[in-house]
Amino acid sequence: MENVLFIVLGLLLLIAGGNWLLKSAVALSLRLAIPKIVIGMTVVSFATSAPELIVSVKAALDGFPDLALGNVVGSNIANLGLVLAITVIMGSIDVRKSFYTTDWPVMMVASLLFCGFIYFDGVLQQYEGIILVALLFVFLIYLLRFQKTAVVDEMPEDDVILPLYKIVLYLGIGGIALWGGSELLINGAVGMASTLGVSDRVIGITVVSVGTSIPELAASVIAVLKKEKAISLGNLIGSNIFNLLAVLGITSIITPITVMDQGLLTNDIFWMLGISFLILPLVFFPRGLRLGWRDGLVLLLFYGSFVYLTIT
Repeated sequence: MENVLFIVLGLLLLIAGGNWLLKSAVALSLRLAIPKIVIGMTVVSFATSAPELIVSVKAALDGFPDLALGNVVGSNIANLGLVLAITVIMGSIDVRKSFYTTDWPVMMVASLLFCGFIYFDGVLQQYEGIILVALLFVFLIYLLRFQKTAVVDEMPEDDVILPLYKIVLYLGIGGIALWGGSELLINGAVGMASTLGVSDRVIGITVVSVGTSIPELAASVIAVLKKEKAISLGNLIGSNIFNLLAVLGITSIITPITVMDQGLLTNDIFWMLGISFLILPLVFFPRGLRLGWRDGLVLLLFYGSFVYLTIT
């Protein structure tokens, strides 16, 4: 009963936090005259990737490396197979050229780099973590200097410029609510899963990863409902990049991460690469430069297959 209560309270906090975070992100993009997708891929992605960072660092330090790795790999799969799927089922997203010339390639490079580091020796070393974090800074500098809006903003007339103190307030309480909600949700979910005798890897790749992807889902669904699709798409792409470069980079700098369950190397990372690559053709087919409900169903089917094959 206590675990169920944690899950319900966690979800409520995450939904509220996603709303506050979105308000601050939109207002910040207006005040700084920065394209909304850039805000989505920096401010919002940092805040919504915070649960993954907290969970992964704590898990690695506590001697549960598979939980740390499974959390990030599973979150990246869930962000695209679950969160993006639900987002585009609720409303199609029109995509512009910079999506496939910048954002998607960076996500693929980060994914391939991580897989290359971890696959051959089963360890994410400190120097590899430094390389990942350095790449993140290069990407952010490029993003803030050169990135253009990659998604059509449907209702720019609804935007309201907020006072600076309100932006900071919304950002702060939104980030705290997302963090607190994720903690409650993870505690409740892991508590329930542990009673079933499931391995650390399976808990990390399914239960914990979905729990830490809830902030992305909350922020993205609210963004779609408020017609701020530039932030929902940018947030998801950015979160996957941040999960690999920042979360695993910082975690491995603090302490090297060693793979304990070989299923992560023989199964999970290939699912992550597969769904990351799948996004590109879905953007072009059946209708060019658009993600619609059919694409969402394909992604959901992919994610459902992954979960089923992982737990069976």
